[in-house]
Amino acid sequence: MSGTMKDGRRRSPLAMIVMPLLVILWCIPTIGLLVTSFRTKIAADTSGWWTALWKGGWTLDNYATLLTDGTMGKPLLNSIIVAVPATILPIMFAAFAAYAFTFMEFRGKDILFIAIVAVMVVPIQVAFAPMLDLLGPRGLGINGQFVAVWLLHTGFGMPLAIYTLRNYMATLPASVVESAKIDGASHFQTFWKLVAPMSSPAIAAFATLQFLWVWNDLLIAKLFLGGGANRTVIVAQQQMLGTQGQGQEILTAGAFLTMIIPMLVFFGLQRFLVRGMTSGAVKG
Repeated sequence: MSGTMKDGRRRSPLAMIVMPLLVILWCIPTIGLLVTSFRTKIAADTSGWWTALWKGGWTLDNYATLLTDGTMGKPLLNSIIVAVPATILPIMFAAFAAYAFTFMEFRGKDILFIAIVAVMVVPIQVAFAPMLDLLGPRGLGINGQFVAVWLLHTGFGMPLAIYTLRNYMATLPASVVESAKIDGASHFQTFWKLVAPMSSPAIAAFATLQFLWVWNDLLIAKLFLGGGANRTVIVAQQQMLGTQGQGQEILTAGAFLTMIIPMLVFFGLQRFLVRGMTSGAVKG
């Protein structure tokens, strides 16, 4: 192993020791979850997961139960139906808004941007009561449908998306946009052919965070979709555990299954996430 990094700096022996330790500590809960998901209820109740190598109690019944009784199949599909549009919609609207805030001049632009940033500090929980009234039977009557959570996640995600993308677009070379204007390109052409491709790291970074947030959301899914046929996988997990603790043996298996898709998304977009974070995507 070379004593220097790619940029010429010397490797720190302390960092080479500390970082693997931090990785191991970070992975311990996930390893414990995985091991417990392959153990029987009695074994998990009577011994720690770290003793599984010599105390046994291994079984595949937990996963077999999940995959054969339909506990996770439909909710898993519902989560995909919720998460994909709820990730695309705020990015789509926020990208256009960020372009306008960055490259267009209009009255009240700074005040409007400050208002959007201010909305970010308001807890989303304060909006649940009026949203339940608006989307419920006395309002639009769409509570319990996927479109309700799409609208909510889009509304709650857009302030951060606009702030993130606007700050990233502000770091792009203005000369490129000016050249497009001189060549007669419209704002839409400039955005679609120049700004959007150059902003792909920031867009992918926010898409990763938004997808993970929507996928792991329990509160909005529980309130606006309920525990019926349209329930998400997180709500289904919450319903697995009975009042007397029954079902806890399949809870760990279900939890690990729900991690697979977010992990694929994260690792697939990881390089874009890092580029977006280090290239001005979240700078003030």
